[in-house]
Amino acid sequence: MRGSARADHVMMTEGNIWRHLVWFALPLLIGNVFQQFYNTVDSIIVGNFVGKEALAAVGSSDPVINTIIGFFSGMATGAGVVISQYFGARNDKNVHEAVHTTILMTFILSILFTVLGVLMVPPLLRMMGTPDDVFDSASTYLRIYFAGVIGLMFYNMGAGILRAVGDSKRPLYFLIFSAILNVLLDLLFVVVFRAGVAGVAYATIISQALSAVLILLTLTRETAAYRIVWKEIRLNKLMLGKIFRIGLPSALQMGITSFSNVFVQSYINGFGSACMAGWSSYGKIDKFCMLPIQSISLSVTTFVGQNLGAGQLKRAKKGSSIAFFLSIAVSVLMMIPIIIFAPSLVKLFNQEPDVVGYGTLFLRILIPFYLCCCANQVYAGSLRGAGDTKAPMLIMMGSFIVFRQVYLFIASRLTDSVTWIALGYPFGWLVCSVLIYLYYRLSHWEKHRITM
Repeated sequence: MRGSARADHVMMTEGNIWRHLVWFALPLLIGNVFQQFYNTVDSIIVGNFVGKEALAAVGSSDPVINTIIGFFSGMATGAGVVISQYFGARNDKNVHEAVHTTILMTFILSILFTVLGVLMVPPLLRMMGTPDDVFDSASTYLRIYFAGVIGLMFYNMGAGILRAVGDSKRPLYFLIFSAILNVLLDLLFVVVFRAGVAGVAYATIISQALSAVLILLTLTRETAAYRIVWKEIRLNKLMLGKIFRIGLPSALQMGITSFSNVFVQSYINGFGSACMAGWSSYGKIDKFCMLPIQSISLSVTTFVGQNLGAGQLKRAKKGSSIAFFLSIAVSVLMMIPIIIFAPSLVKLFNQEPDVVGYGTLFLRILIPFYLCCCANQVYAGSLRGAGDTKAPMLIMMGSFIVFRQVYLFIASRLTDSVTWIALGYPFGWLVCSVLIYLYYRLSHWEKHRITM
């Protein structure tokens, strides 16, 4: 319809499955590593140049940020599934309509989330029981972050469009650029200008804005069906309905699960700023540990979407099994050095003994449970690629919210040990993995395929 395909595109409907999954996941993994540099570098710099209270402020902000971003990421998943299935079916007209609907939807949601994010900062910090010595810094960081969150949203959605058509390389290049820029700006604002947590927040939103500009320029200059033609931007009601049908369950699951972590953070906050800083250090390392699994999950979502779009059900399911065993192998290789070198990793963020002690404790008791995440992430990604997002939503919300909150409520009243509080996370992963796998084995993907 609108030009020939580029060499960046990957049609996953033919060829070696292992090679497709690995080579598509690798740029995602590297890109996600650089994306995590934003908050991780923020934490390292404020933890070493400002203090443990600043580290606690940046780290305790994560559940609030992820509440908004999690919802939007779910909508991006819906858009990506729709585009990947139409792309797999070679339906250029609907690819074009889906992309333009997605761009306008992103703009509207960005404005909404910016306003909501700024307004909800004080009540959410109070709800978490944020200590007085951390409250002002956390509030400053979050207000600045949400004021510039539109850049993050447009980058993520633009990257999702490219990944839906099999291009995971160009989003990686833009992330590398913006992550390096973020490091340089962090050092400039915090070390040179002494701007504290406000400085790292400004560095983050500037870097994110530039990555959004780069990816939108790329989509504008395309010649294929997913090219952005700005004068043709409009909401196609039928296409928007399909995106919401697939994306809204994921959005609700991700957003509400992230919001529930506000309450988890409140339990951690009760142990003081040193424990908060240790939990923050663990959290930053945790994000890197999850990246290989999440990258494989994103890879299998695109793989399943394209193959179902092409009517290749057997190949789609074979790809899911391969992705699961691949994630297990990667997780085992990753866990061993992290457990051994846990204290050294925590010291990157802060070297106070109590902070290092808490961070090491959290890493060593939680990391082995990451094998559970292989099942819930990969099979949930497969189901989403098939267009079935309701079941993963219900199972994950039941496991990560209902089960986890009930567990934490009971555990906090039976013991004053932070170890049993921290175990609320992996126990939720375990329950989710069992339920997701059972549902996956019994599901019928044919009924979820998008009508062309």
